[in-house]
Amino acid sequence: MKAAILSIAAGLLPLIAAVHTSVHTFSVEAREEAAIASVTIPSGTIIGTAGETVETFNGIPYADAPIGDLRFRPPVKLSRDLGTFDATGTPRSCPQGPILTLKGLSNVADALVAGAIVNDTSGESEAPTSGEDCLTINVQRPKGVRAGAGLPVLFWIFGGGFLAGSTAGYNATQLIETGLLHDQPFIFVAVNYRVAAWGFMPGKEILAEGSGNAGLLDQRMGLEWVADNIEAFGGDPGKVTIWGESAGAISVFDQLVLFDGDASYNGNSLFRGAIMNSGSATPTDPLDSDKAQAIYDTVAVAANCTGTDSLSCLRNLDNDVFTVAANSVPGIISYSSLALSYLPRPDGRVLTDSPDALQRAGKFHQVPMIIGTQEDEGTLFSLTQRNMSTTEKIVEYLSAYYFHNADTEQVTEFVNTYSSDPRDGSPYRTGYLFEGYPGKKRIAAILGDIVFNLVRRISLQTFASVAPTVLTWSYFSSYKYNPLLGLFGTYHGSDIGVLFKDSNDKYPTISGRTYYLNFVHNLDPNIGTEVDVFWPQWKQDKKLLQFKANSNGLLDDTYRNASYTFLIDNIEDLRF
Repeated sequence: MKAAILSIAAGLLPLIAAVHTSVHTFSVEAREEAAIASVTIPSGTIIGTAGETVETFNGIPYADAPIGDLRFRPPVKLSRDLGTFDATGTPRSCPQGPILTLKGLSNVADALVAGAIVNDTSGESEAPTSGEDCLTINVQRPKGVRAGAGLPVLFWIFGGGFLAGSTAGYNATQLIETGLLHDQPFIFVAVNYRVAAWGFMPGKEILAEGSGNAGLLDQRMGLEWVADNIEAFGGDPGKVTIWGESAGAISVFDQLVLFDGDASYNGNSLFRGAIMNSGSATPTDPLDSDKAQAIYDTVAVAANCTGTDSLSCLRNLDNDVFTVAANSVPGIISYSSLALSYLPRPDGRVLTDSPDALQRAGKFHQVPMIIGTQEDEGTLFSLTQRNMSTTEKIVEYLSAYYFHNADTEQVTEFVNTYSSDPRDGSPYRTGYLFEGYPGKKRIAAILGDIVFNLVRRISLQTFASVAPTVLTWSYFSSYKYNPLLGLFGTYHGSDIGVLFKDSNDKYPTISGRTYYLNFVHNLDPNIGTEVDVFWPQWKQDKKLLQFKANSNGLLDDTYRNASYTFLIDNIEDLRF
């Protein structure tokens, strides 16, 4: 098995390095036969590519380059005229953080596979260049759409553990073609935002100057760009749905609670609906908490910036030098796994409190929403640990890396809500198979729940309690279930290929796209194109729409209820 996995990893490794590979970008002058499309906005004339069915405009700047003194700071709205801007190439990614940390791992081959899957760019053949001048927007629209068409807008926020990712990996052509097939045309927008240390540097130094959560502010400025410019592309700024996966879904939730729920801009709401794939409220300690400060201090020491003005020192570093220091902390495929080094944290201004606390206080933008998860969210993130054979070992691990505010008794009580029998662990319904080390399937279940699966249910229950008029739907994806070959099960991120890349002759793809396009157009996944299974609102009977390989069904949202009850009762002590 190890030899086979290592062979697969060797083939997938190029994906891990993809974001650091240069790519040829065609200039307007050099283009000979390619069809073009153009749109004029206040900052310039944007030249895009016209395909057979879709027009694409890539890498449109929405902010000044966050370099020099602007490194770490909130974005500054674009201050230059673009003139005639070539938007036909591959957009540059923002500098990338650490995905794979091999040091100290006992499951190196498995980690390589997981790292490649997490960093998969959904089938794009070209990889973007990387650099700090990266705050750009991609726009795709049906061919022939012109200004004033008033189409709804789907605003995409990519995932990647707040460490990596780029708009370059997400081509919405098949989504848009499906919309045309269903007579539901729409505009697709994807936003590049700063990740890792560039967008989510923690520490008291960052807090003191008001530069926390710059990456979330990048996303918000991207939404403001849509409000200012999308009419020229044929979109309606009053019909925007924000959508994200993983860290992108957590970002969507954070956009709901940003500025205590104020999502207004020039007197109008920036978005009217929200979709969260594998992510919702993430309870976090403040920007200057002990764990957060330890990240900043580690980077400062690695950069040799330990003087009285360490922040200026970090800003003055060449980006290649700073990248080495910024990536000296653990990646997402590492022993610490989902105990992320960089992520949104309360800063008193952008996020005035932990997102879950803001939600409980009713400080969120109230819009219809879809929130869902994959059945086996934790399998990719349980490959890099070691012996978890006893409750005590798991308690020690969770206490060290995740639940710093909880006492040993609390963590022990929580772990004991999970069976130690591998048959009850993740990937679920696979018996004794895939127990790669003692306790692997148990820790996979726990990790998947504390970040994704059960936190989803907590978020939905809180919405239902605090704002019972808010419309919510929830799903549970099981379409990759295989009791014999399902090493990862229906793993975290597997929905990206299903929704973006696969063809409509695959049942989960056409089904998922249909529900989502109905929601984008009508704020209800059941209204529009006919669906095979009516999807009830979650608050009615706590039913999940279960996406399966060849059919859909309804599922009671009651799995692992003892673990859920403990989490919701102790949420304030279980922050990251």
